[in-house]
Amino acid sequence: MHPPPIALAKVLANEGGVQNVTVLCAAVLHVTIEDTETTADKLRALFGDQVASVVLEVTDDKLQGKAVRKQQIEHAPHISPQAKMVKLADKISNVRDILASPPADWSPECKQAYFDWAAAVVAGLRGVHPGLEAVFDGLYARRLGLG
Repeated sequence: MHPPPIALAKVLANEGGVQNVTVLCAAVLHVTIEDTETTADKLRALFGDQVASVVLEVTDDKLQGKAVRKQQIEHAPHISPQAKMVKLADKISNVRDILASPPADWSPECKQAYFDWAAAVVAGLRGVHPGLEAVFDGLYARRLGLG
């Protein structure tokens, strides 16, 4: 599940007041390596070391499949503050999308499992941006209305 890349930048800028160019660029590019043929070297050449570094921190290893979920929980506390903000915006966007228009084939239990997993990832991101954390918490609280 990937929200449109611009959605993350909008969450960061509009809801979080984030103006850091590296964070905003990395947010837009956050799935570039996962979803395209773009390499880390190409990303570095086009956008510089800082942006590429943040993108690489939030890039999942698709070869790991379901293990990526556990990996994100374990990895989240150890990434840079810039990557934490991108990851937090990603979880906000994903949860918001599921609340607004959940996948048709997801049972209530599946949705709940996703919300709980996202909350576990966000727990490892805490302290990076209290305002965005509050946005996530508000969305997470709304999950109780889903059936």
